[in-house]
Amino acid sequence: MNDYKRIGDYIREVNVRNRELRVTNLMGISMTKKFRPSTSNVVGTDLSNYKIVSKNIFVFDTMSVIRVHKVPIAINNTDEPIIVSPAYHTFEVIDKNTLMPEYLMMWFCRPEFDRYADFKSDSAIRGGYGWDELCDTIIDVPTLARQREIVAEYETLTRRIRLNEQMIAKLEETAQALYRKMFVDGIDKENLPEGWRRGKLGEVAVIKAGGDKPKEFSEKKTDIYNIPVYANGIENKGIFGYTSKPVVKKKSITISARGTIGYCFFRKQPYVPIVRLIVIIPNNEVMTQYLYYYLDSSSIKGSGSVQSQLTVPDMEDLQILIPSNQIMQEFHEEVEIIDNSIELREQENEKLTELQSLLLARMGK
Repeated sequence: MNDYKRIGDYIREVNVRNRELRVTNLMGISMTKKFRPSTSNVVGTDLSNYKIVSKNIFVFDTMSVIRVHKVPIAINNTDEPIIVSPAYHTFEVIDKNTLMPEYLMMWFCRPEFDRYADFKSDSAIRGGYGWDELCDTIIDVPTLARQREIVAEYETLTRRIRLNEQMIAKLEETAQALYRKMFVDGIDKENLPEGWRRGKLGEVAVIKAGGDKPKEFSEKKTDIYNIPVYANGIENKGIFGYTSKPVVKKKSITISARGTIGYCFFRKQPYVPIVRLIVIIPNNEVMTQYLYYYLDSSSIKGSGSVQSQLTVPDMEDLQILIPSNQIMQEFHEEVEIIDNSIELREQENEKLTELQSLLLARMGK
């Protein structure tokens, strides 16, 4: 039997300021309800008024709900304190023997919670979903023993995902070290090895800009809409949504072309690139991994417009080193093994994430 209660009966605001400037790790909140390094320019900013977020403290950004149709809420589940903008609400659970902070955070991660907040944002007199609306939202509060069971099951999946992410990071570091060993360390750019040459990126690859958002589009992956649509973000490798037909079918590289430019991703599966992305499709597939690591490790700057940006002509004229076919083939074969191992772990994480979603969906039923 469900036992629904007001969230406001279980939480209270916390207001601890960084008066002594002892905390310097400034964070923001991502749309995946996790903390991320802040992108705000704080040069010359007095950080003493920023809020300290210790372990089990929640952070709530009320200003973004109506714009992004999600509730940016995150919990600091580490022992390291961080600081956040004074515009954010910070709060904690009053009695952890009645409501577990981990259980509450799971409730905040439910799509049903975001949809409810989005509805309230549109229907509220002032517009938006703020602190008062959060407190008036109801939540199913089962027994503490049942909460522990639900949280334990969810955290088992989370730990497995985290282990895979750590292994993926190590594999990527291995591939980067291999790239440096074969193409960077000991290479004299003024006296290139035999078979190497300088050239332009446009000589060895087709370069084009991303297009408009597809008319057939879904924010979530379905049986029909299963082709990823990529934008220039870095969260979740830039996935914007899904569609039914790919635009790029070959292995390629995407680079963010607006805002914070230069973020590179190696794309192995068919996809659709949209605006603010540049796509690089090597003429020879063997070059793909080399070009990815080359571009990812280089400092790519925009064309100098008011809003920093990359253009297709910029990339076509980009001067690059073109190694011999033999060494690129060797690199391709070794990195392909690493890439396949990474892909297996990413596929496993996708399944584990689906299981987490099913667990969240069962809450409150």
